Amino acid sequence: MKRIILPVVVMGLFGCEKIEKPTFNYPETRKDTTVVDDYFGTKVADPYRWLEDDNSEETADWVKRQNELTFGYLETLPARSTIRQRLEKLFDYERYGTPFKKGGKFFFYKNDGMQNQSVLYVQDSLAAEPKVLLDPNTLSEDGTVALGGTSVSKDGKYMAYQLSASGSDWNEIHLRDLESGKDLEEVIKWVKFSGVSWKGNGFYYSRYDAPKDGNDYSGKNEFHKVYYHELGTSQAEDELIYWNEKEPLRNYYAWTPHTEDAVVIFESQSTSGVQLYLKTDGDPDFTQIAQSFDFEYGLLDYQDGKLLAHTNNGAPNYKVVSIDTKNPSPENWTELIAEKEQVLEGVELAGGKLVASYLKDVTSEINIHELDGTLIRKIEFPTKGTANFSGDREDNVAFYSFTSFTFPTTIFKYDMDSGRSELFKAPSIDFDAENFEVKQVFFPSKDGTKIPMFIVHKKGLKLDGNNPTFLYGYGGFNISVKPSFSSSRLVFLENGGVYAQANMRGGGEYGEEWHEAGTKLKKQNVFDDFIGAAEYLIQEKYTSSEKLAISGRSNGGLLVGACILQRPDLYKVCLPAVGVQDMLRFHKFTIGWAWTGDYGSSDNEEEFKALYAYSPLHNVKEQAYPATLVTTADHDDRVVPAHSFKFISELQAKHTGELPVMIRIDVDAGHGAGKPLSKTLDEEADIWAFVFEHLGLSLAD
Repeated sequence: MKRIILPVVVMGLFGCEKIEKPTFNYPETRKDTTVVDDYFGTKVADPYRWLEDDNSEETADWVKRQNELTFGYLETLPARSTIRQRLEKLFDYERYGTPFKKGGKFFFYKNDGMQNQSVLYVQDSLAAEPKVLLDPNTLSEDGTVALGGTSVSKDGKYMAYQLSASGSDWNEIHLRDLESGKDLEEVIKWVKFSGVSWKGNGFYYSRYDAPKDGNDYSGKNEFHKVYYHELGTSQAEDELIYWNEKEPLRNYYAWTPHTEDAVVIFESQSTSGVQLYLKTDGDPDFTQIAQSFDFEYGLLDYQDGKLLAHTNNGAPNYKVVSIDTKNPSPENWTELIAEKEQVLEGVELAGGKLVASYLKDVTSEINIHELDGTLIRKIEFPTKGTANFSGDREDNVAFYSFTSFTFPTTIFKYDMDSGRSELFKAPSIDFDAENFEVKQVFFPSKDGTKIPMFIVHKKGLKLDGNNPTFLYGYGGFNISVKPSFSSSRLVFLENGGVYAQANMRGGGEYGEEWHEAGTKLKKQNVFDDFIGAAEYLIQEKYTSSEKLAISGRSNGGLLVGACILQRPDLYKVCLPAVGVQDMLRFHKFTIGWAWTGDYGSSDNEEEFKALYAYSPLHNVKEQAYPATLVTTADHDDRVVPAHSFKFISELQAKHTGELPVMIRIDVDAGHGAGKPLSKTLDEEADIWAFVFEHLGLSLAD
């Protein structure tokens, strides 16, 4: 929706000794009472449907008026400028990504501190001088062009890289000659949800047909296709490899093994579960290897007719198996790493060994195994936190990053043969971990299920019920919310705030059973878990309802939206970001149809009833609500901004209290990925200023 956002009018009063707080005269939003849908005999009005049109002048005017109100108010908050300055200082340090080896070369990302986008470097060896391979900051003046996935050819001659503009999911694939550092002429467009898998003098990728004019950011994504591109040719010459004209709502992804003598197609119809199709060199057609969408598969290798796979088929917490592609039924599999009580998050090949990454009570454990599955050793970490491993299948030198709430992301070099870890890159940041403590608690949800939650705060905290507290959650799509370091979060913590992170059902923290317990007809469990987290924090006197803020993004934005309505008495501040708020129509936009695996669909009568019961847009009542700042962006083509537009319109229409309920609509930004640092700092400053103001938190001297 690039065309709908007009320049923001700032109405702050600078240079005045006293800043007058504006009254909240919410922009009038037209209601169209003629728009009514019939769901299995239930009539549901949708008076703000016109806001779904991201190209209309009326929507543009509405956005302009809402932003004038919101930014005008945010400018009056006394802590805003100081918070912005402190954020700049906290972010201004060198940040390194974990090195990875491809085609005999080492690659890594680095940000000098205040760069909008991290820069990609390459070096021929770890002893060689790093060279800038690609600097995304040179591609746009405002930093809104971002570098996405990269893939290096087996011979190390070429790199395919993806670029996105303004946070959109749409990508272009470009090709760079690694010797000359120059790009090839061909550019591949309309790529979305795709990797690049090399084979010979080209690669496989996935894309959609070009969208109709005006539907780039909201139109339904249908008929995903896999193509093969040969270097030196135009996109128009690309060979169509795989698609299904009978199934428009499916996605396809191609994978090739190290030997490049086969290609596997991953087919999905939701955010979890895939079918697999294999075609080896010389075969005329694909052969189906996995025939159900009920399970996940991650492929590590293909050799001698056998696939090495990480799967939850027959193992809700995952295992590693060898699949004979001539006899692919599960009863014929060879088990290499058996299912354990802990979730096996991922496995990769490195240095001729299997590296198994586990999650135990939401913290990382990494075990090193022989190729036959025999356990060799366990990697020891500095504390409980999150580790991500990176290694080359044939190199005994590997790397892993480690982070936690009070441990900034640090890179370690790891010797696959000896098991020795060596500090490789450590950040220098204006932060003393010794001043803070982290604990993990387990509290009962409404049905008695024990839910884990991390709590972070300064040492010496008094449990008097008066501490400003920020509760974050997600709870969906089998995604685990793990410990991590956040420079932005420090602004809150160092000024006496308490940070809490709950791990609700619907996530992947305890395997597939935990995930399924928060999906479809069981989605209310997730909201109950989050409400239970808030109640625990109040009961244990960390905070009170007058001192509690809740936050979540995307599916977490839905979480916050639902909890605002179910328990408005429980919180003082609510921050639903880029959230799914219209649970009856989410599947009609872009990739929303893929979420029905988690949410269900309003096209199904039983699932409609469950969705209608908690859908934030449809459950707003005339009453007072907490201070609410909805955030979204004009280029969000993952969760289209219409969700937030319609929700805030209904909330403003029915809110009877004095606290503000507002929406902040970012310009030239998307769902979050690739957002330039300058925009991130602006948004974070606004959010924290809003939190400080309404939780009564003062900045320390």
